[in-house]
Amino acid sequence: MSIATDENKQPTGSHPADTHDLIRVQGARVNNLKDVSIDIPKRRLTVFTGVSGSGKSSLVFGTIAAESQRMINETYSAFVQGFMPNLARPDVDVLEGLTTAIIVDQERMGANSRSTVGTATDVNAMLRIVFSRLGQPHVGSPQAFSFNVASISGAGAVTVERGGKTTKERRSFEITGGMCPRCEGMGTVNDIDLTQLYDDSKSLAEGAMTIPGYTADGWGVKIFTGSGFLDADKPIRDYSKRELNDFLYKEPVKVKVGDINMTYEGLIPKVQKSFLSKDREAMQPHIRAFVDRAVTFTVCPECNGTRLNEGARSSRVAGINIAEACAMQISDLAEWVRGLHEPSVAPLLVALQETLDSFVTIGLGYLSLDRPAGTLSGGEAQRTKMIRHLGSSLTDVTYVFDEPTIGLHPHDIQRMNELLLRLRDKGNTVLVVEHKPEMIAIADHVVDIGPGAGTAGGTICFEGDLNELRLSDTLTGRHLADRVALKPTVRQPTGKLEIRGATAHNLKNVDVDIPLGQLVVVTGVAGSGKSSLLHGSIPAGAGVVSIDQGAIRGSRRSNPATYTGMLEPIRKAFAKANGVKPALFSSNSEGACPNCNGAGVIYTDLGMMATVESPCEVCEGKRFQASVLEYRLGGRDVSEVLGMSVIEAEEFFRSGDARTPAAHAILDRLADVGLGYLSLGQPLTTLSGGERQRLKLATQMGEKGGVYILDEPTTGLHLADVENLLGLLDRLVDSGKSVIVVEHHQAVMAHADWIIDLGPGAGHDGGRIVFEGSPVDLVAQRKTLTGEHLATYVGA
Repeated sequence: MSIATDENKQPTGSHPADTHDLIRVQGARVNNLKDVSIDIPKRRLTVFTGVSGSGKSSLVFGTIAAESQRMINETYSAFVQGFMPNLARPDVDVLEGLTTAIIVDQERMGANSRSTVGTATDVNAMLRIVFSRLGQPHVGSPQAFSFNVASISGAGAVTVERGGKTTKERRSFEITGGMCPRCEGMGTVNDIDLTQLYDDSKSLAEGAMTIPGYTADGWGVKIFTGSGFLDADKPIRDYSKRELNDFLYKEPVKVKVGDINMTYEGLIPKVQKSFLSKDREAMQPHIRAFVDRAVTFTVCPECNGTRLNEGARSSRVAGINIAEACAMQISDLAEWVRGLHEPSVAPLLVALQETLDSFVTIGLGYLSLDRPAGTLSGGEAQRTKMIRHLGSSLTDVTYVFDEPTIGLHPHDIQRMNELLLRLRDKGNTVLVVEHKPEMIAIADHVVDIGPGAGTAGGTICFEGDLNELRLSDTLTGRHLADRVALKPTVRQPTGKLEIRGATAHNLKNVDVDIPLGQLVVVTGVAGSGKSSLLHGSIPAGAGVVSIDQGAIRGSRRSNPATYTGMLEPIRKAFAKANGVKPALFSSNSEGACPNCNGAGVIYTDLGMMATVESPCEVCEGKRFQASVLEYRLGGRDVSEVLGMSVIEAEEFFRSGDARTPAAHAILDRLADVGLGYLSLGQPLTTLSGGERQRLKLATQMGEKGGVYILDEPTTGLHLADVENLLGLLDRLVDSGKSVIVVEHHQAVMAHADWIIDLGPGAGHDGGRIVFEGSPVDLVAQRKTLTGEHLATYVGA
């Protein structure tokens, strides 16, 4: 068949604009990518697969999405760009055919203790307007219903200049907020156990303080001892009533300590400001342990945990107040809003209705608006961010998703697939980084990156459709049809962990015995109550080590060696071998290159342009002074050791002159969890979500606890890595540990000794134990959603 063409050789009826149907990447070298070149079809769903650490995120997020965002930012004026984050251009030769990128990632939502599902999604803002317009009695503007706004009033004289004359006028103001005055909008009040703050048998000079960071010679204690209010050498139990009051509760007052002017404040308000105003989830582990020991949080007796003052709670619409509306399950709240008919706020009610319906569509109808944002799982946070895009009229946009099936039961994955296909069918390009076969199956185009992780990855192993992937000899192609068989025999329990009358969140007075000495999998649809059971109901003192998916706190100077504590024995080994002090071998201390302060790179701020990062010319990126690099251990200097991979370092520290058992033990655990390819000095900011969780697991495997709770350890794991993870879990159990896993991956369920299935649905339709027993029994009975999906998986 011939196609008619015009004299410019263009097919008749075609248009030059129709030829731009590819995103072209040439020569991408971000992180471990090795000069990658690829064409990605637009207006199609493309899934990127490959082992954890192979370079998927570097290509999709670090190259394509990053450049799209940078170019959009450059369309704003220099003034506006000054307020935006500076983005450097990715290391790539050519990027063509980019469209606006919308990134929907797994980053936990702001773990600010004032942030809730309602405030994070703007639903609260809409609800506040509804109550300010329709609420009876009328109590004020929308901020009168906000638990983040305090009620304040004031009056006084102000100086006003008019026509060259200065006059004084009396002014007064009043703000009506909704914040509960007792708990300051937090919903909880705290009671501090003084015995955990200090040892009253000692004096301050003897080190009575037991608060982290308050050492006898540190400034935290010096301000007390040098203030003149207290006797530093007198035991605290011998203080007079006045001294004790000054020590614990004194209002802020200026004092001179030595030659320095400082503000003295009682210990209790000081602890409240420095520790209790921060969100618990965002604290470093040792600070969190102190807060857990020293502080008991109880529901505020004045607002009953609603965070709102009496005025805000008194105003009602259709019989309920705003606190009751926020406490309702979102699916129920959507029905309530549907029943409101008020022409004056009709457009607002329509918008509110659509947003609440989106929550239900996306499978989050079981949440409530007052749920703290920091308690959402990675998968829940990602789906919450999706909500604002579902009803969007935008087309020809590139949506970038990072493992959207995380935290989803096989039953929920089908729903997520439908949402992604709906976005594609509106004419958008959808790029998904994913490992689950159920999501790879719906792709129009699959890109496999590998073949290995770290330096062994970074190349394109395969491009094509699903059937071609199955026939390809790539790691993903070979493992696509993998199925873990049910175990014919299971381990016998060695004891039990009793949970009685659990009612956290949606749990309905649950009694359950979790067997010890076995691999136990807790499963159920998203929102059925799994995390509430394990994180909110296990009795204190059960010796539990909990490893979740929370972000690792650390700057760009942090790396696996510093995070795991491995650098300490390495520094001591270098110091001992060379007869010098350990501080020389720290790039954050005395050994740091003076030019780059131990960062290895120089950052040049160019105002509105992206900050330029260039290797330090003095240390050539090695981060240490030249004199420090002359000291050697086993023939290597400290920068060469930090450049080693875990596997190389494991060999290096095992024997000979460099033998360091403390470092070798940590390296063994890192290799055990499949991080053998990481280099010891790689910045933590470059690790993927799956790598971060496994780094935490390796760090905590050295702790004394006998019971490990793992929150979806298959996150970010390739099908081939799941096998290694199952081997690791088996080794943990066989070494005498008890392992409890919250997991949806059918391979882990099939491999379990015991399964606890929660459900049958989400939210108030869940919260019950619907099955306890072995995987074989679960498949045989097929009474639950999990049983049906697991039976299909194992081919029963």
